[in-house]
Amino acid sequence: MPSKPSADPTPRDSSVKSARRAKARRDRVHWFARLAYKAHAWRERGARRRGLRPTVTAFPGYGGTDWVRVLGRVLIVPPRRRKQSREFESVRGWRSFAGIPVGFSTVTITIQGVSHDVVADRGGVVDTTLHADFEPGWQTVTMSVEGSEPVESRVLIVAPDVTFGIVSDVDDTVMVTALPRPLVAAWNSFVVDEHARLPVPGMAVLLERLVRDHPGSPMVYLSTGAWNITPALSRFLSRHLFPAGAMLLTDWGPTHDRWFRSGIEHKLHNLRRLANEFPNIKWLLIGDDGQHDDAIYTQFTTESPAHVAGVAIRQLSSSEAMLAGGRTVVADHSEISVPWVTAPDGAGLLERLDEVGLI
Repeated sequence: MPSKPSADPTPRDSSVKSARRAKARRDRVHWFARLAYKAHAWRERGARRRGLRPTVTAFPGYGGTDWVRVLGRVLIVPPRRRKQSREFESVRGWRSFAGIPVGFSTVTITIQGVSHDVVADRGGVVDTTLHADFEPGWQTVTMSVEGSEPVESRVLIVAPDVTFGIVSDVDDTVMVTALPRPLVAAWNSFVVDEHARLPVPGMAVLLERLVRDHPGSPMVYLSTGAWNITPALSRFLSRHLFPAGAMLLTDWGPTHDRWFRSGIEHKLHNLRRLANEFPNIKWLLIGDDGQHDDAIYTQFTTESPAHVAGVAIRQLSSSEAMLAGGRTVVADHSEISVPWVTAPDGAGLLERLDEVGLI
């Protein structure tokens, strides 16, 4: 009499079940993220009932002569009050976060008369790569949603023969913010008038000198700050004479699998992407020792030394370091094969970079 087949699962069955369980865990959306999405949807419905409609906030992007990375966000933005003088009221930080993100909207991007329809992500963010022919330098594309007035988006097109680029952090590198201690960060982000924010001494001169000495070089501001602050950040950089550049920020709040997005992963992902998109460019990485820039730049330089021209770390003062929750310095750079300089301000970094031949 033939024996019954064994009820025990085969190794293949077990591996399939394990893979399915792993995929289910990845696809499961964090409860806090689900709550945030429902809150955004509720606010969007209320805004639409009041007659408000979404628009696109464009962020500076970048690209090559045959492609472009277009960045923006679909928001319903409450109207701002004007003073009797017809000027807008002072812009407090919280106003940057008052907009309501509109997820999964179809955004029309027009490049040289050709329209491309793309879909924003759940948070309303547009981050897409499109192909077209461009001349090097700053160019313009337009973005619109639901028939709204097209919004111009500036993109920095890099020539194929460019071999040098600059990536700079923002918080405590170009702008004094004293992050990430939560209460101080909340005060700086939501309460302080944007005109009260101060630049780090000498950093505008340093970055302008780098851009002037390397014509056509891409300037990229890479920050863990929220996309919401991009317009205010653009005004700050322009007001304090920093060179214009592409901006790579992130979306604050929960993701599908965690309470908050990882700033470290955000920066590493974009550095690796820049290295892949511009294989002939060596980047000068500029940051500070108050968050994780030292560790991030150490890891990226170890992974991709051929894509790094050097690293410049701004040293926070004792009071700044205390507000920022201390320093996060990687003491051992023995495996790093590129120039690595530190100084307390832009003037000091300019001098050190000159000594190692990067200026």
